[in-house]
Amino acid sequence: MDAAALRAHGGVALPRPPAAAYIGCMYLENLVTDAVEPQQLGRFWEAVLGGERLTDEPDCFETRVSIEAGPVLDLCFQRVPEPPSEPPRLHLDLLGGAGQTQEVGRLLGLGARHLDIGQGTVPWVVLADPEGNPCCVMEDRAVYADTGPIAALPLDSAEPDRDAAFWSWLTGWTDAAGVAPRSLRHPSLVGPLLELCPERARKQTTKNRLHFDIRLETGDDPDGVAARIAERGGRELHPEWGDLPWRLYADPSGNEFCVLPARS
Repeated sequence: MDAAALRAHGGVALPRPPAAAYIGCMYLENLVTDAVEPQQLGRFWEAVLGGERLTDEPDCFETRVSIEAGPVLDLCFQRVPEPPSEPPRLHLDLLGGAGQTQEVGRLLGLGARHLDIGQGTVPWVVLADPEGNPCCVMEDRAVYADTGPIAALPLDSAEPDRDAAFWSWLTGWTDAAGVAPRSLRHPSLVGPLLELCPERARKQTTKNRLHFDIRLETGDDPDGVAARIAERGGRELHPEWGDLPWRLYADPSGNEFCVLPARS
């Protein structure tokens, strides 16, 4: 990976979001997307979500989505020349609500297109971003109150109950009781849902096009975290990418995520 990818994973000390936005130690910091053209894709998503620009370079684009009194999520787009080759296991569901038709029109105007993934007749609208990554504009649902522009982050799971426990421990997000599919939410009870969706097919060997980054806090022991990840069914991955300042893991269903070192 090049310097831009390092920046996308914490090689540069960007301003830390307010500490009040987090409860616990480790926290979910980034949603990282592989992109053939990071600036083009990043600017599209920044316009869609109303993000605050952090980095705008040829190989790395970052924008921040902040939810008042809730989580802060940085969307990082890093240059990876290979286009998507498999159905995504993680995608964005966008808030549509009563203005769903207008929101779809707005995204189409920004460069999205309609996408048929075999969804049939459903109340949400499936679109593709400029690089073909699917996203959904959701219909009005009470559960999406106070989510902000991202209604949900659906992640494929072989065992949603097991994986919900794993991601709850990893992020500090708590169970969203009574919500289907099995879902977690930031302890503030605002911001997007993290949905554990029953997978239609087992995870293949190709790396997920989108993944989460978890940030350690000062005092967290990286080796201790690695041991607890393994105890909970995850595993550390060792790709031949050279020496990196972060560590790469897979959750119990095989979905990759990175654990970033505490900020100095």
